[in-house]
Amino acid sequence: MGELIRVCIYGNIILVLDKKLIGLWLSHFTDHLFVLPFLPVTALLQSYTEGDVQQLISSLIDRHRPDSKDLMASTAKRTKRAKKGLKPCSLKELEVSVSELGLGYEGEEILLFRYCSGKCHSSRRNYDLTLEHMKKRGRVKKGKARHKPCCRPTAYDDDISFLDTNNQYHTIKDVSAKECGCV
Repeated sequence: MGELIRVCIYGNIILVLDKKLIGLWLSHFTDHLFVLPFLPVTALLQSYTEGDVQQLISSLIDRHRPDSKDLMASTAKRTKRAKKGLKPCSLKELEVSVSELGLGYEGEEILLFRYCSGKCHSSRRNYDLTLEHMKKRGRVKKGKARHKPCCRPTAYDDDISFLDTNNQYHTIKDVSAKECGCV
């Protein structure tokens, strides 16, 4: 068992009575030092191991982030979507005109556009789980790296050829998905 450390929590102040751990806490949570909102005035003086203190501080930071209301709202939305059922990564189809492709071509010809859509939870690897954990702990900047596999085309349909509104013939590659997978 590790050495016991004295911790005092009063309002929004967390006092760790051990210089070595304060240094460790500052290096891991520097960007969160002034983020905790004012808590009800309570005082708590207990002894914890170093691991317990890290977990306590981490859970307090996670629980009292300024965007916790947004997090609760998004959780409610996820719960609502979950009732519909999470659909796995799969190939979908949509009929679109050449103009609707968004590639700068004008034409009325209708094409079958295939795209990939769905969740990739079953494809998460240890890398994804570790990266997510590091982002939550503030060790990796948010938005810089993705910790979830994405449903993307793994192969594309044949080239698409069409006549535009000026009767010019065009061929474009890699527009419509043929197969999908979690990448």
